[in-house]
Amino acid sequence: MQHSIHFFPTTIRASILAVLLLSFGLAAKADEFDPEGRLAELEIELPTPAKSIANYVRATRIGNTLYLSGHLPKQADGSFVLGKLGEALSVEEGYEAARLSAIALMASLKAEVGDLSKVKRIAKVFGMVNATENFKDHSKVINGCSDLLVEVFGERGRHARAACGFSSLPLGAAVEVEMIVEVEE
Repeated sequence: MQHSIHFFPTTIRASILAVLLLSFGLAAKADEFDPEGRLAELEIELPTPAKSIANYVRATRIGNTLYLSGHLPKQADGSFVLGKLGEALSVEEGYEAARLSAIALMASLKAEVGDLSKVKRIAKVFGMVNATENFKDHSKVINGCSDLLVEVFGERGRHARAACGFSSLPLGAAVEVEMIVEVEE
């Protein structure tokens, strides 16, 4: 007599197969969380975190919450994206600047926790835009940061946010972004 799982209805066979695969570790995680792998797919290499330009630290940790200081949009050549939105820079250029700030924030985050898979949730982003008084697209600019965080962290990257305009920012930077992150203890 041959034993076979074909004796069971299709839905039960599928359930038995799933349990067996999980038991032996053969099934891939459907909800696999790999932010560093995602960065590699996006061809983004995190830079060495920049040193503070004044009397502050890049990040402060309280329990499992990291408070990251404001990060400026640093380009690959070491220069910053400078200028005022609504004057010298377009919304698209501001968006790219905010994306660079997100990359700088992730570099500091990785330096603090060692592995980005330890991120449980991006809790809040505060985006500052160097803008003329008539500029109204602050949210579209800071989307450069928010969109990248969601691309890298998935649902864990969705966050509360503020996007505000300022008459100037440090060094004349186009944007500055700070972030609050929940991490594993």
